[in-house]
Amino acid sequence: MTYESDLLYDWYMLFHYGLEDDILRDSAFSADRLPVGALEFPVATVKALRQDEKVARALDLGCAVGRSCFELSRTADEVIGIDYSLKFVEAAKAMQTGEPYPCHIYSEAHLRENITVALPPGCRRECVSFEQGDAMNLRSDIGSFDLVHAANLLCRLHEPTRFLSRLSELVKPGGKLLLATPATWMAEFTPQCHLPTGSTLDYLQEHLSAEFDLQEVTEIPFLIREHRRKFQLSTSQTSLWIRKK
Repeated sequence: MTYESDLLYDWYMLFHYGLEDDILRDSAFSADRLPVGALEFPVATVKALRQDEKVARALDLGCAVGRSCFELSRTADEVIGIDYSLKFVEAAKAMQTGEPYPCHIYSEAHLRENITVALPPGCRRECVSFEQGDAMNLRSDIGSFDLVHAANLLCRLHEPTRFLSRLSELVKPGGKLLLATPATWMAEFTPQCHLPTGSTLDYLQEHLSAEFDLQEVTEIPFLIREHRRKFQLSTSQTSLWIRKK
């Protein structure tokens, strides 16, 4: 399924910006029976950076429709969000206007209704910019950052090592890196020759430990609504790293 599709747009707008009542509307699910935080994944991964003090620059790779970028703007004076999907980037830019924006919620796979979603208060929209780009081939003049956030990106890359090898340039010495992945490696995204040979965490340590210190590893749950009877409930292995000085 392409990330340029209208269907994925609707799913991800709800995933990033939907209210609890919309996400769970007319379903058999209730918030009190879900893992804590499953309805706020793009917020939870930013909180996992444990960044309370203001910093100059933050980068969100694989930003999708942009919610984590806006959350990063609470502590970063400049946030750049990059995603491979042009449709997602355009949606993120539309959300930046601050006006409620339309999408659809599905009761069945073929039945949908109109809703609007909006940014939460407190986001500094003026600090954020979005661009279409490839995490494996970022522009050379992008610079370095105090915070780099990449959620549910790694296992959707054709050649993940190209992304991992660039991270030491992207993260300033002493800066933070957050990588979250459900490790749902699929041949349609990553061919066999580029898959980890062992666990994903061992793979990350192999490629990052020379330049980064691993701080902690947690599991962050997330719930994506497809329609009232079908949800994706997963966890994303979330590792926090500090760039060595």
